[in-house]
Amino acid sequence: MVAIIDYDAGNLKSVQKALEYLGAEVCVTRDREVLLKSDHIILPGVGAFGQAMDNLQHYGLVDTIKEVVKKGIPFLGICLGMQLLFESSEESEGVQGLSLLTGKIIKIPKVDGIKIPHMGWNSLELRNKATLFQGLPEHPYVYFVHSYYLEAKRELDVSAVAEYGTTLHVSVERENLFGCQFHPEKSGEIGLTILKNFLEVGGKC
Repeated sequence: MVAIIDYDAGNLKSVQKALEYLGAEVCVTRDREVLLKSDHIILPGVGAFGQAMDNLQHYGLVDTIKEVVKKGIPFLGICLGMQLLFESSEESEGVQGLSLLTGKIIKIPKVDGIKIPHMGWNSLELRNKATLFQGLPEHPYVYFVHSYYLEAKRELDVSAVAEYGTTLHVSVERENLFGCQFHPEKSGEIGLTILKNFLEVGGKC
């Protein structure tokens, strides 16, 4: 079963529909016991970093997320969900993220010809033979909606980058932790392949 963490964030339904299209059994939940028994877990989200962390704290999900990650359950953060895996964000100064990976979230710089938020399709440069991108072309196109981006501390964690005024770290992998700044659930066949690759981590689909 794939569990989508419910913490009052947007975009849960579109992720659920994409997973169900792939034939996955999906549960939208914030129940600790259900999450601990899940085969895969996804933390989606759109919105503000600080409010999202408040919601995770309010529902007692911070410790649960750290518990399931420590247990080794494959865990995927999407968009804001990926940002929350890191230590902090310029969007919400003084708010500590989940700190499961090292790095910070910073504002996309203002550059002539670059619109913020970054909204639309962008090609990726794949790195480090990433699990999520197996079977994809060298420069796949995916869909973004964001104003802040990841600056990871460990280059080895970065599985894809994109160019948008600067080099953005847009996907990460470390052990059972995965993250996508872009929206695979809105990225057509490429995105479905990425989600399918995630579902195959651990040998279960």
